[in-house]
Amino acid sequence: MDEQLKQIGERLRGLRDVLDIPVADVARLCGITEEQYIRMESGEGELSVANLQKIAKEYGVSLDVLMFGEEPHMRNYFLTRKGQGLHVERRRAYNYESLASGFRGRKADPFIVTVEPKSADTPRDMNSHSGQEFNMVLEGDMELTIGEKSLILHEGDSIYFDATQPHGMRTLNNQQVKFLAIIF
Repeated sequence: MDEQLKQIGERLRGLRDVLDIPVADVARLCGITEEQYIRMESGEGELSVANLQKIAKEYGVSLDVLMFGEEPHMRNYFLTRKGQGLHVERRRAYNYESLASGFRGRKADPFIVTVEPKSADTPRDMNSHSGQEFNMVLEGDMELTIGEKSLILHEGDSIYFDATQPHGMRTLNNQQVKFLAIIF
């Protein structure tokens, strides 16, 4: 995982260098401090897919390039076999498997997200990003907070929401949760 985070950080730094973008501009775009952003570039800070998506959209690069270092090539379809999507662990407890990484010009980013349980007193990470999001629980149970509302989702439950609202999740019953997340 640490090597993946360092590689993503190197790609972020490379993008900034090529486009001559000040750290302050990218930090402001992500809604974080310059110090937090510099930690992302060094591979030591938390990387949220929401922030990577903001950077990709703002600077006209593919999210895949930032996350996986690969440009998508397929235009008509892209098949991902079970368990064969490109993986990135953006934090110790989160693993993202991209389901459409090879499709060029896609309108949505679908992921299988696997989250390991944390202690109940661990603060929930909240984030927001442009667009909308769809989540469907495939395994386990989770609590999803959107704004001030907390909802319990069980296996088979799904939710579609405005992703500009602060949102975050946590696992329940001290068990791993796996869900489909589609970010539009």
